[in-house]
Amino acid sequence: MHNLNNHISSLREDFTKGTLSKDDVNKLPHLQFELWIQQAIDAKVIEPQAFNIATVGLNNKPSNRIVYLRGFTENKFYFYTNFNSHKSMDIEQNSQVSACFFYPELERQIRIEGTVQKANDELSDTYFNNRPRQSQIGAWSSPQSKKIANRVELDHLITKTEKQFENKTINRPPFWGGYTINATYYEFWQGRKSRLHDRICYELKNEQWDIYRLAP
Repeated sequence: MHNLNNHISSLREDFTKGTLSKDDVNKLPHLQFELWIQQAIDAKVIEPQAFNIATVGLNNKPSNRIVYLRGFTENKFYFYTNFNSHKSMDIEQNSQVSACFFYPELERQIRIEGTVQKANDELSDTYFNNRPRQSQIGAWSSPQSKKIANRVELDHLITKTEKQFENKTINRPPFWGGYTINATYYEFWQGRKSRLHDRICYELKNEQWDIYRLAP
C-alpha cells in the first residue's frame, strides 16, 4: 500500500494541448458545448456522451455516478433512468444537480450546473421505443438501486420479463423515463502547463450570460 501511494503521489501529467480565453469562446454556452462535444467525437474520445451527475439527497448527502447524455438543445440536457433509482430519489428531494464531462484525450472538462425535472412523456416514449429490445427488457426487469441477493435473482427477473413480452411490443415502464437538466452555469476547463489551467465560465444572470475567467 505504501509503495502504491508513493506511486500515485508521483504521477504527473503536464497539459500542453490547448489554450482557452474569453475571446475564443462563443457568446452562447450551448454553442460552445456543441463545439467541444463535436471536437471530442471527431477526436474519437471514448464515450464522449458520458458524464458524471452529482445529486444531493436527504441530510445534504451528495452522491454521483456516470450516465449518458442522450440529447441536448439550448441549455437543456437529457438523460434517462429508473424513477425509483438512487439518483431519482435524490432529485425528488433536491432538484439542483451538477454534471461534469471529462475528455482527457483533449485535456478538457465541462462542468454544468442547474435544475433538473422529468422530461415529457412523448420524449421518454420516443427514446424508449428506439432502444434495443434487450435494453427495454432490462428497464422492466431491474429494481434499480434496490438490494438483490445475487446475479441469479436478476437473471430470473429478466427471464420472467422476456416471457411476459414474448412476441409483444414492449412499451415504456411507468417507472422509467427521462430527465431534463436546465443549465444556469457552465465552466469550460482547458488543461495548461504547471496546473495553471484556463477556466472560462458562463453564469445566467437576469436572462443574460455573464462570461468570466476563474483562477486555476
